[in-house]
Amino acid sequence: MATQQQLKPATELAKNNGVRFPNESDEYRRARNALLAEEIELRRHIERVAAQRRALPPSGVVPKDYRFDAENGPVNFSKLFGDKQTLAVYSYMYGPKREHPCPMCTSLLSAWDGEAADIEQRIAFVAVARSPIERLVAFKKERGWRHLKVYSDVSGDYTRDYVSADDADIPAFNVFTRRDGTIRHFWSGEMGMETADPGQDPRGAPDLMPLWTILDSTPEGRGTDWYPKLKYSK
Repeated sequence: MATQQQLKPATELAKNNGVRFPNESDEYRRARNALLAEEIELRRHIERVAAQRRALPPSGVVPKDYRFDAENGPVNFSKLFGDKQTLAVYSYMYGPKREHPCPMCTSLLSAWDGEAADIEQRIAFVAVARSPIERLVAFKKERGWRHLKVYSDVSGDYTRDYVSADDADIPAFNVFTRRDGTIRHFWSGEMGMETADPGQDPRGAPDLMPLWTILDSTPEGRGTDWYPKLKYSK
């Protein structure tokens, strides 16, 4: 990627825009090109943030090989990586005391189920909740999720270490790396009520929705020569 010093001003790039739509006014085009310049700046800011994220120094070593219940039996945290070097874990709000999962988490995971096969070409990707695995599998079938891997944190050890020390039923998105046999925490979404702007719901930036924003949260990033396919061989 070109350095910031080599980039042309966003307003200059916006002037190269030749897009026009039927019956648009001159006022609209002036405002749209001004907005386009801001969109170019936003794209550059997103890339700077992603690069800064990828350049983070090593974080803490994961303290234990947590135990989860999977659809096919117990599994240790280290096995969730499979053959990948990076693991993204979404903790969703479906604790044992909940009658139904959080609607927002459900919406997000439904979108990610459609992206999971693409994401897993580059990283390992799982969803974890505190409910028993039988409930998670039943809900997965109810929602028609085909690709998303779900795990139950029965003991709550992982949840207390990386989601809520009080085992609160809250969402979290954590990324871990495995380098030279050592598993470390890499990054977590840390924007919440305390960092929300006035009049806005708590949100991350960028919001973790679909494929590209997911990959931007990992040290591998989007890559330079990889693109999604319609099908993948097993």
